[in-house]
Amino acid sequence: MASLAPTLSSTISRLTHLHKPSLQSAITTLKNFQFKYKLSKPTRPFLNSSPSPLSAHFSSAQMKSTIGSDDDLVVLGIETSCDDTAAAVVRSNGEILSQVVSSQADLLVQYGGVAPKMAEEAHSKVIDQVVQEALDKANLSESDLSAVAVTIGPGLSLCLRVGVKKARKLAGTYALPIVGVHHMEAHALVARLVQRELQFPFLVLLISGGHNLLILARDLGNYVQLGTTIDDAIGEAYDKTAKWLGLDLRKSGGPAVEELAREGDADSIKFKVPMKQHKDCNFSYAGLKTQVRLAVESGSINPGIPVSSATSEDRKARANIAASFQRVAVLHLEEKCERAIEWASKIEPSIKHLVVSGGVASNQFVRARLNQIVEKNCLQLVCPPPKLCTDNGVMVAWTGIEHFRMGRFDPPPPSDEPEDAVLDLRPRWPLGEEYAEGRSDARSIRRARIHPSLTSLIQASMLQQS
Repeated sequence: MASLAPTLSSTISRLTHLHKPSLQSAITTLKNFQFKYKLSKPTRPFLNSSPSPLSAHFSSAQMKSTIGSDDDLVVLGIETSCDDTAAAVVRSNGEILSQVVSSQADLLVQYGGVAPKMAEEAHSKVIDQVVQEALDKANLSESDLSAVAVTIGPGLSLCLRVGVKKARKLAGTYALPIVGVHHMEAHALVARLVQRELQFPFLVLLISGGHNLLILARDLGNYVQLGTTIDDAIGEAYDKTAKWLGLDLRKSGGPAVEELAREGDADSIKFKVPMKQHKDCNFSYAGLKTQVRLAVESGSINPGIPVSSATSEDRKARANIAASFQRVAVLHLEEKCERAIEWASKIEPSIKHLVVSGGVASNQFVRARLNQIVEKNCLQLVCPPPKLCTDNGVMVAWTGIEHFRMGRFDPPPPSDEPEDAVLDLRPRWPLGEEYAEGRSDARSIRRARIHPSLTSLIQASMLQQS
């Protein structure tokens, strides 16, 4: 399906490219497209602000066959939003048939962080192998799949492109429906795979290298943004701290800092808690990063000397910085979560759970501290296992399943789609609409070229159907 305005397209048409086919081409595509499955309920019609011939003439109501049971769905998920190439095959009953992740840890060490062009090249080298391995481990072929789900944003556009092109090629070749997935929604919804009784509404804290988000999940595709990252996310702060302390970045910064912090005194350095003066739920870690850097410099710590080669006195100094940093970094999370629980309870008094996901959610110190906050507020903490907290294909496949059940998917792309097709990638894509009380003058995040939020697109789609 094609669109001249992908920014305004619904989430049902999240993977459209800008090439507009002729009417004859669209009709030919429709004649050749036959579902192998039956839909248990009619899917929602496709929405485009400027309908192409394909979107105008094709709707799921015209599909003659239907998918049997929801438990028959088998979806391949592809994730390349940043520095991990991941794929997984998941069944709609929650069974994880396979999970494969190719890490770029060596590149992170070499470049001191994510280098987009290098990351793109690394994704391109392994994407075919990762997807094939996921299928092989699941003992399935492409023809056994019900659909393909792929992350289309937010993330690094160069990296997103690799996964989307692979997904579209595979879906086009095997006539598979395709679901475009919001990366942060996937982190939130994977908790519903792990804990199947988790029902909407619930509160979500997403913490990773690029994002801090506090979200009230009211329903599938309906999110209220209570707080977000003003500058640097907590994962970025962990990574920089690890680098300045001379830690082994092949473990990634979070685990390395957490491990060293166990040896230190968390009260030895009085770092200031960020954003104390702002009574909102937004996050800022740039200032804390500066405090850590100054502490490293004043302590005459040489990051070029690995901590493994440091003297016992030097190692202790590094451990104290790590512990003090971690205490304040997590205290910032605690304070914002407390306020978010208060706000969320006003909007949805029935909330019972706080879901904590994203790469930093695998940190055991973070989990323990947040669990205290949750228990104090009579809620339950839900954390996916660590391997599902970091970027992975399982969360993408599961989110694809959730939306596919609602009829939110695209038909197969053309099997002969040109290599230079302009894809609908959404590097900067909000998940939900901002809560009025959460707006802050302190926010400095750039708003140019931000796509409409996932929530607003779905709501617009539903309005047009009513």
